[in-house]
Amino acid sequence: MAEATTGPVRLRPIALPVEHGGWGFLGAPIVLGLWVAPSVSGVWLGLAALGAFLTRQPLKLALGDRQRGRRYPRTVWAERFVALYSAGALIALLTAWSTTVHPFWLPLLLAVPLAVVQLRYDLLKQSRSLLAEICGANALGALAPAIALCGGWRMTPAFLLWLLLALKATSAIIYVRARIRLARGVPAGRAPVYLTHAVALAIVVGLAVIDLVPWLAGAAFGVLLLRAVLGLLPRSLATPTPIVGVQELGMSLLTVSGIAVGFQMGW
Repeated sequence: MAEATTGPVRLRPIALPVEHGGWGFLGAPIVLGLWVAPSVSGVWLGLAALGAFLTRQPLKLALGDRQRGRRYPRTVWAERFVALYSAGALIALLTAWSTTVHPFWLPLLLAVPLAVVQLRYDLLKQSRSLLAEICGANALGALAPAIALCGGWRMTPAFLLWLLLALKATSAIIYVRARIRLARGVPAGRAPVYLTHAVALAIVVGLAVIDLVPWLAGAAFGVLLLRAVLGLLPRSLATPTPIVGVQELGMSLLTVSGIAVGFQMGW
């Protein structure tokens, strides 16, 4: 492998994810899981997820450099961060396993193929593709049922948490992508955004009718649909992208709160 020399290495782009939206997709399942089923093992599982999440950026850089047959100073730092984050994630995962009597592995194992798809797109330098973003967000969503299982939840309601987060994340990704394209003057259809949100709302309401999820979850998804309609109005497209990101974090917190309070209160 050829050695390459460059100027001073900037550590922040190596050590931390460049996509700010990923933090929201990581935080939502951790907050939801710990809210409805708090436990020490759940906290450790959340820390393990944080370590795995942080590993992605330096791993992507290290593997990309290896694919090119080059070794830069940043490659060394990327490998160091991969080792550091991976070790931390492994220690936290083992601690979570040792502090709970409830098996929590199934949702994590089911999320592995989704994570592999995202990593594959990372290596192809197509991290912003729709499939990559949906797979990555929904892989992180597996944390909610895993943490709930750590706290003693049964399998079915735990996996319903994942379903709700998957509906939220998928519709949000489609909405934000369309909004950014429209704001830049690039053609993008509004109909798929409305349809995705309407289908998500219909699924949640259907589950609420048969008492599998709380009605507050349905109300939260109704708010998400309203947000999509208002957010794609021409006058809304002038909002700066960073502000849209903050708004989406707020909507994510609102949705998680509705789901969590609904399950706790039986609403």
